[in-house]
Amino acid sequence: MSFGIYIVGYLIFIVGLAFGAHLLDVPGQWIGVGVLCLSGIAVVHGVTATRQKDAAS
Repeated sequence: MSFGIYIVGYLIFIVGLAFGAHLLDVPGQWIGVGVLCLSGIAVVHGVTATRQKDAAS
């Protein structure tokens, strides 16, 4: 799988959650914290899922 596909999927997911939190009147600072945490998780998961396995020596 492509790293870009993971990032786009997570981006759509994060934007949807942030919009939902906004509609629920969650304070903006907490929406920002959630977006930052989820973005980190997205990068770690994307890299883990798409990295190439090291060749055995």
